[in-house]
Amino acid sequence: MAASRSIRRDEVPGELVTESLPYDGGRQVTVYVPPNPAEAIVFSGDGQALSPWGADLEKADLPSTMVVGVHRPTDETRRLHEYSPGFDPDRFAAHEAFLIDVVRPWTTARFGVELPAERTATLGVSASGELALALGLRHPRIFGVVLCASPGAGYRPPEDLPVPLPRTYLVAGTQEPFFLENATRWAAALRTGGADVVMQERVGAHGDPFWRQELPLMVAWAFGS
Repeated sequence: MAASRSIRRDEVPGELVTESLPYDGGRQVTVYVPPNPAEAIVFSGDGQALSPWGADLEKADLPSTMVVGVHRPTDETRRLHEYSPGFDPDRFAAHEAFLIDVVRPWTTARFGVELPAERTATLGVSASGELALALGLRHPRIFGVVLCASPGAGYRPPEDLPVPLPRTYLVAGTQEPFFLENATRWAAALRTGGADVVMQERVGAHGDPFWRQELPLMVAWAFGS
């Protein structure tokens, strides 16, 4: 697979690796590579923002966790259409196939990491929270865990939930009532379907600082300390 590669070393315990993979004229993927062999792996959208948060996990007593983040497009409408199956099903399906059929095999080949579903999560915030939920519900035997903060409302719980359902951690802030309502709706639906669900309501607003602070708690719940 042809890919242009750039590697940056930041002042973090692990390493950030960014490569361009063949999708949509070239889409970058940034991976946080922990200093020790990965015991868990998290796949996400919004990779340019979320992957660097992997360094925060080194400060907590957590299993060594790799974060694989596909970059979002610059156009916000296109981002929404890639992340939520309800707007443009064809565009969502193409992005979904890229994640499943290109990014995952590349991660295995490039970093030698392939873990069972119970050690593999999908992560998202806001619109990419919808992507995390959609991937988890559509591929529960790949992604056994969903970590979702402040999901949007473009993707709502389907009437018929699949079996099995992934374990799911939802969080939203008291200062973002629209997103709190969405998260609460998902928690109720998944519990009705028999899923293992955590729903956290925190004091906080819609934005990266709130979500970033929650990530170590999500990983601790998902993969243990």
